[in-house]
Amino acid sequence: MKKIILPLLLISASAIGQSKLRPEIDKRAVAIESKVITWRRDFHQHPELGNQEVRTAKIVADHLRALGMEVTEQVAVTGVVGVLKGGKPGPMVALRADMDALPVTERVDLPFKSTVTTTFAGQQTGVMHACGHDSHTAILMGVAEVLAGMKNQLEGSIKFIFQPAEEGVSDVDMAGAELMVKEGVMKDVDAVFGLHIWAQIEAGKIGYRPGPTMAAVDILGINVLGTQAHGASPWSGVDPVVTSAQIVTGLQTILSRSVNVTQNPAVVSVGAIHGGIRHNIIPEKVEMIGTIRTFGDDQQALVHRRINEIATNIAESAGAKAEVTITKLYPSTVNDEALTAKMIPTLDAAAGKENVVLMDPMTGSEDFSFFQREKPGVFIFLGGMKPGADPLKTPSHHTPDFYLDESGFKLGVRVMSYFVVDYMGMKR
Repeated sequence: MKKIILPLLLISASAIGQSKLRPEIDKRAVAIESKVITWRRDFHQHPELGNQEVRTAKIVADHLRALGMEVTEQVAVTGVVGVLKGGKPGPMVALRADMDALPVTERVDLPFKSTVTTTFAGQQTGVMHACGHDSHTAILMGVAEVLAGMKNQLEGSIKFIFQPAEEGVSDVDMAGAELMVKEGVMKDVDAVFGLHIWAQIEAGKIGYRPGPTMAAVDILGINVLGTQAHGASPWSGVDPVVTSAQIVTGLQTILSRSVNVTQNPAVVSVGAIHGGIRHNIIPEKVEMIGTIRTFGDDQQALVHRRINEIATNIAESAGAKAEVTITKLYPSTVNDEALTAKMIPTLDAAAGKENVVLMDPMTGSEDFSFFQREKPGVFIFLGGMKPGADPLKTPSHHTPDFYLDESGFKLGVRVMSYFVVDYMGMKR
């Protein structure tokens, strides 16, 4: 009987230790809500693309310094890292927010609507926080202020990671998280936590998933090389257009016949096909580009192998040649299952058990995955949709009509702060 009672006593003591700072966090989260919303609206009105977040980074750095932190700027080009040392020894917990905007022209009629424009990929376009990174930055600034006011009670330290270029940039090989990891930002970290505002979840709710949560993303390129001929005599050449059509169809058999879809989904989409210049000329080359989404390294390797086999063999059967290039971007975002299980009570306490939703895998991608490959991490989704709205009719991320309900920001501050103190309590 003693062997049963003792663990129960230890769990009870640990739970008490974890929750003792929550009431103070709650008060501070309420008090700072208006500041978080003000910060977010300012960032929204002044969006900056990846590796150009100079104004945003300065505001963040100034704020962290004012809170008494050790601050490092220009991490991975424009990133900011602040370290808050608690009053007692303990683990180093990392919290991450991304800062960059997108080349999207905003259509939402707001007092703080973005009117910023730029030239992107040779085209004139607006710049907009169309994925909610403005809210991530503002929420983490709020968390920094809440926990800095409680630092003497913290059993460990916190690393606040404000990351640039989550959406990627075309002129460098690495996006923000990968470059931050390369520069050593995760070396002294024990665990990392992050959130993403989500326009299809009601404000006041939290979504999560243990294990593979968001997909790996890779860029697919296929060049099909044939022999040019007159359109009236196709037998005198090798038609790369017909061959490309057969390859596009063949690629879909990867999902229907090679991938175990009962475990994880996968996507192979051809987004553009270019070939030829005139109606009566069969070209010698067709270029295809697309995207690949997979969950986990094994599934990724399988899909890549099958793409190569299908494209090259179909082309060979037609007398053509296929050149396949696959560029890996972000690995799959995988929540550490043991850590996620331990933090579910934290989610329940922050939002209320009835407001915590187990999500399906998402075929979108996130470079938070690079942090998780270094240390155990949990990535959650914070509701940003107006309560009662229809998620199918709510504008999605990366669109000109993207809109967030700001009433959920306070929950974001609370849950990220809870992550810190609860994790520290577990490591006693």
